[in-house]
Amino acid sequence: MSDAPLVLRSTRVSTPEGTRAATVAVDDGRITDVLPYEAYDRYASAPPDSARLADLGDDVLLPGLVDTHVHVNDPGRTEWEGFYTATRAAAAGGITTLLDMPLNSLPPTTDVANLRVKQDVARGKAHIDTGFWGGAIPGNAGELRALHAAGVYGFKCFLSPSGVDEFPQLDPDGLETALTEIAAFDGLLIVHAEDPDQLAAAPQRTGGRYADFLASRPRDAETDAITRLVDLAAKLDARVHILHLSAADALPLIASAQREGVRVTAETCPHFLTLTAEEVPDGATEFKCCPPIRERENQDALWQGLADGTISCVVSDHSPCTVDLKTPDFSSAWGGISSLQLGLPAVWTEARRRGHSLDDVARWMSAGPAALAGLGTKGAIAPGRDADFAVLAPEETFTVDAAELHHRNQVTAYAGRTLHGVVRSSWLRGLQITDHGQLLRKTGRLIERTTP
Repeated sequence: MSDAPLVLRSTRVSTPEGTRAATVAVDDGRITDVLPYEAYDRYASAPPDSARLADLGDDVLLPGLVDTHVHVNDPGRTEWEGFYTATRAAAAGGITTLLDMPLNSLPPTTDVANLRVKQDVARGKAHIDTGFWGGAIPGNAGELRALHAAGVYGFKCFLSPSGVDEFPQLDPDGLETALTEIAAFDGLLIVHAEDPDQLAAAPQRTGGRYADFLASRPRDAETDAITRLVDLAAKLDARVHILHLSAADALPLIASAQREGVRVTAETCPHFLTLTAEEVPDGATEFKCCPPIRERENQDALWQGLADGTISCVVSDHSPCTVDLKTPDFSSAWGGISSLQLGLPAVWTEARRRGHSLDDVARWMSAGPAALAGLGTKGAIAPGRDADFAVLAPEETFTVDAAELHHRNQVTAYAGRTLHGVVRSSWLRGLQITDHGQLLRKTGRLIERTTP
């Protein structure tokens, strides 16, 4: 038994083999051993010099969550969020690693110079480990290889308007050009998949009726775009990932493509799994996102897609804005759900009701996103992995008070909801960084994709 500087134990430790009582030994920020529960007593009886011992009782020790879909909006729209506030909220919610999306910041992350601007802004502000996606837009195919070499984890594109002028969509020819280039170095393209023609043909009405907004973003817009994307990925043998899947109608074609060896993966988001169109009040644009929150029966099918593995990740798509941009008109309000701090309890609340375990949640919210991004040292409580943890009291409940959240603008679709799962603490590389939602230290690093 090594002289580990940090030893934690719990009656419930979520490991890749399942939850069990265990002792976890940590040295130099990495997990060195996952030992029997009783091993902790031997450490406690003769602790090494400077040893730290943490007996977590019956609280669940989870791997730190990995959120690969966060809009930090910094620099340029820092009044919407920012690296300091976003990573603070993430840490309070059990997230220990996030990847920042390339748009809604100024400049967008579409070339190496812009990446360096963003990294310079983020440096010193990150409470958790923070990496970056690049962007694929019209005319920048020649920048993608250099961005890949500079350490971005992949490239995001839109197939329909993004909502900001500086990040235009790719048309079919532009998509093929970008994906051909990305496939040449076996990079990853992550895609906002809604078909612009379907959106243009849908009824567009102003006002506060949620039903009108839902009709403006039909399910066929997702399925048509995903069909085109999957066909192109098969043709080019390219890696593609479908962002924020909302329309469950697309699940059969994704599953079929996966069986046929097409390298396609998919994610969904807490709001699609926990909120339904039937419950969205008219005028409540804190619920607006694109693609939209859909009906209850669609939600049931998304959960089935998680259960059978067609969907491999649950990530926030945290896309905040200032309060004034959430006007009561669904046609003009900014579209985005703020949920960084609440994703784990929101998903766990619904997962437990449906008979899923915390091991399932850890797979969807930690291991899956880590695998997507190639974060080989994240995503599991296992020897050799980073000692990143979330400590959860899964039976405890709390009622969401937007004023107590750590992201910059206290707007959230979860306000007033009672959720199961209180995050007791978060740990990053063996250091406790939060205690009951309060930040203890800021030790996050800027991380980059590395070639094995």
